Amino acid sequence: MNNKFNKLTLATAVAAITMASQAHAGGYQINEQSVSGQGYSHAGRSSNINDATIVFGNPAGMSFLERAQVTAGGTFLSVDTELSNVQANRMLDAGVVRSGAPVGTQVPIGSIPGTNEGDMVPGTLVPFAFYAHPVNERLAFGFGVYAPFGSNTDYEKDFQGRYFGDYTEVRVVSAQPTVSYRFNDQWSVGAGVTYNQVEGELRRQLPTELAFNSAADIDSRVTGDDDGWGYNLGVIYQPVPETTFGLTYRSKVDYDLTGDFIAKDPAGDVVRSDDANLDLSTPETVNFSLTQQMSERLKLMFGASWTRWSRFQEIRVLGSQGNTITQETQNYSNAWAFATGGEYQLTQTLALRAGVALDFTPTNDEFRSVRIPSDDRRIFSLGAGWTPTDNLTVDLAYSYLSERGTSIDQQRSDSLQGVGGATYSADYKNEAHGIGAQMTYRF
Repeated sequence: MNNKFNKLTLATAVAAITMASQAHAGGYQINEQSVSGQGYSHAGRSSNINDATIVFGNPAGMSFLERAQVTAGGTFLSVDTELSNVQANRMLDAGVVRSGAPVGTQVPIGSIPGTNEGDMVPGTLVPFAFYAHPVNERLAFGFGVYAPFGSNTDYEKDFQGRYFGDYTEVRVVSAQPTVSYRFNDQWSVGAGVTYNQVEGELRRQLPTELAFNSAADIDSRVTGDDDGWGYNLGVIYQPVPETTFGLTYRSKVDYDLTGDFIAKDPAGDVVRSDDANLDLSTPETVNFSLTQQMSERLKLMFGASWTRWSRFQEIRVLGSQGNTITQETQNYSNAWAFATGGEYQLTQTLALRAGVALDFTPTNDEFRSVRIPSDDRRIFSLGAGWTPTDNLTVDLAYSYLSERGTSIDQQRSDSLQGVGGATYSADYKNEAHGIGAQMTYRF
């Protein structure tokens, strides 16, 4: 029993942390690498050259900057979640219910006690910093530090879905040295190398009693980390001074996560511990955008992004002896996001911005988890840039994100000596607010 408990618990925990990091890169992919871009919903991410954040948006854009500059800032994200139509049931093998031998079919025997407060995502600050240095009219260098992926969900202690996951935290930080070369007034190219570090922690509870008493649950958690290399490529084409096209490619990043698993009983004693290993690749993305100067004061932008999530078809976790502990089908689909926005130069020192974006999730109803209860999103943004002197610009932005309501329907049978398990289903409605500020100083 103990060996079986160890393997099944480890498989579930490690697989879930993989899913969390992957899905948040799609359904919750972090776009907060520019507050000036946030103001128009990042519609001109690859083509609109405002400041040093173009190091991330399109490395080719650095050679269009006239002066060396540094841009730093961050966006504070506040997420609200409402749960409704919740059902959480205890399950037991039908043969055991009749006081006989297990027959392999489970039936509900009552509800799981607990709560469903929602609002499980803590407020989070996403910072960034970039530096761009034009060497001459053609060549420029730059460097950036930012967070491309990240997630954090923290349910209450007695959450009814705690057996499927009650805490997830994944953090990815990237450092990117970049070079750009401008061939002429129309064409520019750029490239950057990214060094990426990922850290994660995942927890879920394991029932030890048929009554599913939360006070007797075993706390299981996995922590893991790794680093990996990737690259960014960018092209800018400006057929006339008023029109700019931008195209950016961001490579996949391969990780070989190593982690530690530990499970403790309510007294704090260690029940089981082990090592775990899994291969993980975040998919490549392509972004295209257009910036059109309509008049001396007004410019409009459009952008489209594509992510190759079809790479993520399954999770395969290896144990400390190299054996396959579990394989889970995910069946992700390639995902698109679209944005449009504009900027109006109200005065010589003040620019106003607005934009809207549609971001489609790569997940599907069959495999959606309490750890990633996401669906298609709509994002509305407002922003402003204030330039009191030629050397200094301060940007502010606000975004409102509304997700389509989605449903979770999960079942597992990896507890209680293999004869019992749990189900959890609920409707989720998510919304988020993002408030950003950044400062650019030109040398």
